[in-house]
Amino acid sequence: MQFWVGSRGFALALVVAATLFGCAHVPEERGPVFYPPLPNPPRIQYLTTFSKPQDLAGTESGLARFILGDDSTEPTLVRKPYGVAIHGGKLYVVDTRGPGYAVFDLTRNKFKLVPGAGGGKMQKPINMTIDEDENKYVTDTQRDQILVFDRNDRYVRAYGVEGQFKPGDVAIVADRLYVTDMKHHRIEVLDKHTGKTLFDFSQAGSNTGELYYPTNLAVSSDQYLYITDTGNFRVEKYTLDGEHVRTYGEIGTGFGNFARPKGVSLDRNGLMYVVDAAFENVQIFDPEGNLLLFFGGPGENPENINMPTDVVIDYNHSELFQRYADPKFKLEYVILVASQFGDSKVNVYGFGTMEDVDYSIGSAAELNQR
Repeated sequence: MQFWVGSRGFALALVVAATLFGCAHVPEERGPVFYPPLPNPPRIQYLTTFSKPQDLAGTESGLARFILGDDSTEPTLVRKPYGVAIHGGKLYVVDTRGPGYAVFDLTRNKFKLVPGAGGGKMQKPINMTIDEDENKYVTDTQRDQILVFDRNDRYVRAYGVEGQFKPGDVAIVADRLYVTDMKHHRIEVLDKHTGKTLFDFSQAGSNTGELYYPTNLAVSSDQYLYITDTGNFRVEKYTLDGEHVRTYGEIGTGFGNFARPKGVSLDRNGLMYVVDAAFENVQIFDPEGNLLLFFGGPGENPENINMPTDVVIDYNHSELFQRYADPKFKLEYVILVASQFGDSKVNVYGFGTMEDVDYSIGSAAELNQR
């Protein structure tokens, strides 16, 4: 099911997928998947998925799968991902069961696994953040450290001593590392170069400005820190100096509520994407906290997400993914969503507009004006 929700009311659009059975043995080709579904003005299209090296070669047709065989029953090399990142034409997937991270080189069509070695051997990596020099900061919740790897995936150093924190995610702002500490329910801010603690903020609790099992982080274009407060079923907004600004969401089963929020990301216009591992979807909110759209949902189709954990918005690689889009659908940015279960481990969606479609009315206008 696919739903479109405008902030002025709950306008629902339901798509019922009809499965056709017949005598032909060649698999039926499925059309493009849009959110909201046609005939509504579409804003997001499912593009492709990355779960194994073969996915770099592009999407096979149903006829090719019929002739060459379908290897989807074979174990995927990416087993249970959590975090995802993209930089310099490479897609990085942090695999908690690898353990390590996978690298999909999108321009050279090459794949490799990086488990780390020696002092950099990963035990239970969760998230990855990449800086402008292509250094990777990987949080490891079994080592309780942040491991740093350089542009060539060589181990450089580790931050964190015994008892300091249980790092869930890292956000980089200039020379600071913002770290979610899931053990002490706070945010610890480190010097990026030395790992020295500069300051920390918040504490365990459910009152305003308090956190309970903070997991994921994102920094907006206007330099605010967004924290997925998973244990409190909400997203918190802070200044970079640790001052609480506002709260988004609450526990519930209705539109705009959360059950198990995980990844969070923001586009340049302030639209906030939040993954919910229990609802198994991604919700999109405007800067005022109004729900505009949600997409994904559990299932066995490639576009579905099962136990999703992370969402990343990227403006730098749209051209690499435009070939997966409908010829009339122009991408503005891509959305990466990691799932821990199902065949589709990392799904790529595109945010954009369709030629010859009127985006000036209704709920479509609310997204178009951002």
